[in-house]
Amino acid sequence: MIGGILQQLVDGLTIGVVYVLLAAGLSVIFGVMHVINFAHGELFALGAYFALALIAPFGGTAFFAALFVAPLLVGIIGVAIERFTVRPLYGRNPLYHILLTFGLVLVINDLIYLIWEPGNVNLPTPAILSGTIDVVGLNASVYNVFVIVFGAAMALSVWAMLEHTKYGLIIRAGSQDRQMVRNLGIDIDRYYSLVFGMGAALAAVAGIILGGYQTVSPEMGMSVIIPAFVIVVLGGLGSFKGAVAGGLLVGIIQTLLRTYAPILEGTVIFLLMIGILLVRPRGLFGVEMEEEGGELLTGSGGVLDDRTRKWVGLAAVGLLALLPLGAGTFYSTYTVTLAIEILVWALFALSLDFVMGYTGLVSLGHALFYGLGAYAVAIALLHVSQSAFVAIGLAIVISAAIAWVVGYLSIRVSGVYFAMITLGFAELFYNMLYRLEITGGSEGLFGISTYYGIAGVGIALDEIGLFLGPVTLTGQSLFYYIALAALIGSFLLTRRMLNSPFGSVLKSIRENEQRATFLGYETTRYKRRAFVVSGALAGLAGGLFTLNSGYAAPSFAYWLHSGEVIVMVILGGMGTLYGPIVGATVFFGLEEILTGFTPRWRLVLGTIFLLFVIFLPRGLVSLPARLKPLVTRDSGPGAEPAPDDSHMRGDD
Repeated sequence: MIGGILQQLVDGLTIGVVYVLLAAGLSVIFGVMHVINFAHGELFALGAYFALALIAPFGGTAFFAALFVAPLLVGIIGVAIERFTVRPLYGRNPLYHILLTFGLVLVINDLIYLIWEPGNVNLPTPAILSGTIDVVGLNASVYNVFVIVFGAAMALSVWAMLEHTKYGLIIRAGSQDRQMVRNLGIDIDRYYSLVFGMGAALAAVAGIILGGYQTVSPEMGMSVIIPAFVIVVLGGLGSFKGAVAGGLLVGIIQTLLRTYAPILEGTVIFLLMIGILLVRPRGLFGVEMEEEGGELLTGSGGVLDDRTRKWVGLAAVGLLALLPLGAGTFYSTYTVTLAIEILVWALFALSLDFVMGYTGLVSLGHALFYGLGAYAVAIALLHVSQSAFVAIGLAIVISAAIAWVVGYLSIRVSGVYFAMITLGFAELFYNMLYRLEITGGSEGLFGISTYYGIAGVGIALDEIGLFLGPVTLTGQSLFYYIALAALIGSFLLTRRMLNSPFGSVLKSIRENEQRATFLGYETTRYKRRAFVVSGALAGLAGGLFTLNSGYAAPSFAYWLHSGEVIVMVILGGMGTLYGPIVGATVFFGLEEILTGFTPRWRLVLGTIFLLFVIFLPRGLVSLPARLKPLVTRDSGPGAEPAPDDSHMRGDD
């Protein structure tokens, strides 16, 4: 018994050391540069694949050389990432770094798939690291001992460099007052590039040693980035000591739970993360960090006046209403299926924009409510009533109730901490879906049937046929109109709310929360109400998807979906309501076009998103306002000067 526990502790320390190196790089980057790097996991995976490419021709004997060369290459890539993508965002809201690095996740992950084949691959290790060794009566793997000793030496070396060298002194000073360091004649930007490169190299080292311990796969980066954030939050954002303590703690907890309480493996660490953020947001060893300035840039609202915009909107709705009528004649019926998916995700994006674009709260866990709505509909149809109206009503109510609970707890913190705690709640829910019998475990819930009616009186859409001349509307075509009505209704509802006194307060909070507080408004209460509305609409979107598809799966609540819906909001234009609808259309339109040429469509889409975050953060809806001065300037000497884009606001 004791020997088994000791063996589990050794295994836990091995994984813990990998986490230490991964989280240390992440924590150093945030502590010095205040950048939350979501692409850190992909740099971790790149390190493993670079090592695999170097080792493959020579076998395991090249492992130690690869352990030096591969991190160096990844470090150079890290320097380039900081120089050409992160640096242009200094001075903006730190949450833009999250958005930018999420785009890098899409790009780097697809590059890995493009260069290397998918699937698990063994990373050869030298014969000297094979076999076992007796350590204080415990028969331990030589590789495990190597990982623990090597990882500890690496962590100690990085700590000594940061604390006891001139380089470390400069970057610590720069993290506290960048301008002061510049005034001393020091090029702090160059040091920041080196910090980012060092963090990337540490991630690469972690990827290599984990690849030798387990296997290498394109998804390995996405599988470790969330635990890495848990570690950084537990130890304290920006705390190197906290990253070490948190990494070892999470590694041991995960290993022990996997053996002795597997049902709790995916939940305990997220409960710890949420608890720490609620009780001590700075973590176990972190210090209180002042939120950096910089606003979230909302869409400019275009150049059309209100009357023209109204008629354009009505024309767009009219065209959308005609779409199913041409299916099977002018284009395939698949167009209607694709349009339904776009409408559902447009509603999902609109729900996020209501809270992100009008209160400045960036939720990294909004897929929680989408998945919750989907499962609420599925469970209601299977166990309560087959009425679609009852199921969708329950989905909205349950999503709103859970959003109130999550909002009540999460809105106590702000900025990066709010983003992290919403991510924690979403991951907690995602892991619970795999472990609860009522949710169907990893397979989800399938074979769901429904009717449109109440109290047993109603009819299925497939049994309805509406004849409009040569066109017959049934099944998918009819559901298209349900989804369209839900989107239009949600848009009008949220628009009405934003034009009310409640909406005026939300806009005031977005402009200057401190000023709104001084005016006597309890801003936390208003933000919580907005969060509840947002969660309810996201639940409606998830419920509609399940009504149409007939299934619900754990992947609905995966964190990547939260990132994708943020991409749609930014692409279209945040803080406009209609911008995210445009963004969802462009997102799925590009996906549909690009998949005809390459399965690696996220590479192109991620690149486009990066360009938007850097050069067009107000989204597509701001393009007319950006282009108008250029057209006016070309029209003659009487042209008006270009407006200051920094003062442009979302237009409802």
